[in-house]
Parts: sequence; C-alpha cells; structure tokens
Amino acid sequence: KHLTKDAVVVLRDFHPFLNDPMVARRVRDLVHHFEGETVKRTVIFLSSVVKIPMELEKDIQLVDFDLPDRDTLVDIVREKAWNGSRSAKYGANFKKVLDDIQLQREVAEAALGLTAAEARAVLDKSTVKDKRFSIPTILQEKKHIIRKSGILEFYEADRGLDSVGGLEILKSWLQKRRVSFTQSARDFGLPEPKGILLLGVPGCGKSLSAKAISIAWQMPLLRLDVGKVFGSLVGSSEENMRRAIKTAEAVAPSILWLDELEKGFSGTKSSGTSDGGTTARVFATFLTWLQEKRSPVFVIATANDVSMLPPELLRKGRFDEIFFVDLPNKDERKAIFDILLRLRKRDPADFDL
Repeated sequence: KHLTKDAVVVLRDFHPFLNDPMVARRVRDLVHHFEGETVKRTVIFLSSVVKIPMELEKDIQLVDFDLPDRDTLVDIVREKAWNGSRSAKYGANFKKVLDDIQLQREVAEAALGLTAAEARAVLDKSTVKDKRFSIPTILQEKKHIIRKSGILEFYEADRGLDSVGGLEILKSWLQKRRVSFTQSARDFGLPEPKGILLLGVPGCGKSLSAKAISIAWQMPLLRLDVGKVFGSLVGSSEENMRRAIKTAEAVAPSILWLDELEKGFSGTKSSGTSDGGTTARVFATFLTWLQEKRSPVFVIATANDVSMLPPELLRKGRFDEIFFVDLPNKDERKAIFDILLRLRKRDPADFDL
C-alpha cells in the first residue's frame, strides 16, 4: 500500500499462505485498494501448483506455462552445443550438432517431456559423461526424471507384436491405424487415433499387447499408475492427473498405458460420500481430456471386469475401439508355444505342438 510508483511485486511459492483466511483477506483488500488509481501496481504469484482460494478466483488471472515444445528444446540444444564447441579436446563433437539441424531435432525429441532446467541438466550430464550429446543417455535420464513424480513411469518394452500369439483382429487394426499419426494422414483429413480399451480374462495378453504396440509403432510408452494419482492433500489428486496428462502430451507422439483401469476408477459412484468426490473429479478430468484431446497421445487401457467400469467411459467417442481378449483357442495356443520355444532358443519343429 505504501508503494507510490508503478511497481510489480512478485511473491514466490506463496500458495501455502493463501490457505490462511487472514492472508486471503489482505490480498483482496489490496486488489480493491489498487482499483481506480493512476499508479500501476501488479502482484504476481509464482507457484508450481494451482491452489487459488475460492474467494480470490475472480481477482486472479491464471497464466499456465506448459512444458517446453520441440522448438524451445532445439534452442536449448543449440545453446549447450555452442558451449561445448569451445572445448579444445571435444569441441568437434558439438560443432557437428551446430551444423546438423536434423541432429538438433533428434536430441530435442529425446528430451521432450522435461522442463527447461531438466533438459539443460541432462544435456550437461551427457556432455560430461559421453563428451557429446548421447541420445541413449538422455533417454535414460529422462526415464529417471519422469519416474520421480511417482505417477508416470517411462516403460521400455523389448518385444513387438510378433511376441504376441493370436489376437489377429487386434493386430490387423493396429497395422491399419499406425499410419494415422503421419502428416499425410492429417492432410487427407484422417483423425489421429484416440486409443483402445482391452477387456478380458486376466493373463491373456492385454498388458503384453500394450507393451508390444510401443515397439511396433516406435513410440515411447508411459505407464500411468491411477492409484498413485490420489494424494493426501486437497486438490493434489486433480493436479497430479493434469500433470500426468501434460507430460504425456509433451512427449507426444506417445502411448499412455493405464493398467487395471477398473480398480482405479471403480469408486466414482460412491466417492461423494467416501472421499469428498475426489475420484469423480479425477475421473471427469481424464474423461474430458480423452474426449477432447488434440495431441497425438494414444491411450491403451486394460481392464478385467467390465461391470466395474463407469458406463460413460465405454460410450463411443472415448476410445476408438473396445477389444475383448478371451482365452486362446487351439491355433492361438500353438502360436504361443511357438513363440515361447523360440525365446528359449529351441526349434519349434522339434516339438509336437
């Protein structure tokens, strides 16, 4: 109130104090005190989480900063490559990056999903460890950073669809839809695939198929643990879900895998009395994003008991297709034994399958 000149006041990490009614009241008093004055004074709150008291929602404008996109990361790669090019011993490795636009994009692509500070730290570590920008090192560090959140896990699959016996209809659909992510498909007017829901008997290849699709489509696989989304603090569960969605979109094109979906969202009907509606709000956030998303994030959800799933999740438009995974028939069992024998370095021809 005592500032007599134009001023910008920055309050960093101030969100815990806004829960105090006295502090919230003083902030509202400041807003009304500044109105109609010729002196321009602005208060900026910096916070990593969105926690605005209800009485301040009308007075605060929210500006959301997304994770850096490819162009921003390319600028960071160039900045770090220029710093590395000044090295007398290893400068040539980084000069190659400065001269190769495609290599800059590949390094930036590997760092997608990280904050600007995390990307710089990862590139610095690769510089010290490998004396160049090593994509395997960047991916390995990114996996650890994403895992820190405790919500998303960067999953590395090692076998493709040829490791899955049977499920020919699913494989055929996936083969047709993989080209839907290309620019030629956009130009043709073909929408990007939203995702699939795999329902069926436990132990019949649903999770294996999800991991195999990542290899077949050459896309990063992020596993979302729905149980870890729910936090103890009010509002943290919804924020966790939004943060997980933003990370998946930043890494896009990517695959978001939700395993055992019905166990994570089965309590939406009773949540109004059991957890204050937290499960319902988190579920609503996920449903809205699934319906309206424009980013190339392919969602693979698996579930065992369809009766436990909310009906609004199963309606057309949420997922592209719903596949039922049943017990394998005779031909499918033969194909499974063939795959398992080859994995154990045996010739299936030597056995009566």
